[in-house]
Amino acid sequence: MAEALLNHHGSMKFQAYSAGSNPTGQVHPLALETLESRRIPSTDYHSKSWDKITQPIDIVITVCGSAAEETCPIWNGSPITTHWGVEDPAYFEGNETEKRAEFSRVCDRLEQRILTFLELSPKQRINQSTLDKIGAL
Repeated sequence: MAEALLNHHGSMKFQAYSAGSNPTGQVHPLALETLESRRIPSTDYHSKSWDKITQPIDIVITVCGSAAEETCPIWNGSPITTHWGVEDPAYFEGNETEKRAEFSRVCDRLEQRILTFLELSPKQRINQSTLDKIGAL
C-alpha cells in the first residue's frame, strides 16, 4: 500500500518501489481493495523481493513491524534510511469486516505519514532525523 500511496500522491517528486525479504508472490486482495476504495490505482503492483531493486535508491523507508529487526540488503547509492513501522494487516486475525477495518487503519497511518513527508518544502532538508519524526506520527 505504501508504494501505491507514494506513487499516487507524490508522482511529481518520487518514484516508489516496494519489496520485501520474503515476498508471498501476490499482493493481498484486501490491500488492493483498500486502495481501490480510495480511488488509488492498484494495477501493476506485485509482490517482489528487494533483490529485484537494482537502481540507485535515495531513501529507504521500511514499514512492516518486523522489518526493523531484519538485515537489509546493501542498496545501490547511499540512501537515507528510516523505519515507519506498522503491523502487517495481512496477519491480522478477525472476521472479514475487522480485516477490512485493519487494512483501512494501516492505510490511513501510511497515508498520513506520506502526506506529511510530501509537505516538506524544498528548503527543508530531507534527512534521517526528519524522516524518523514523521515515522513517529
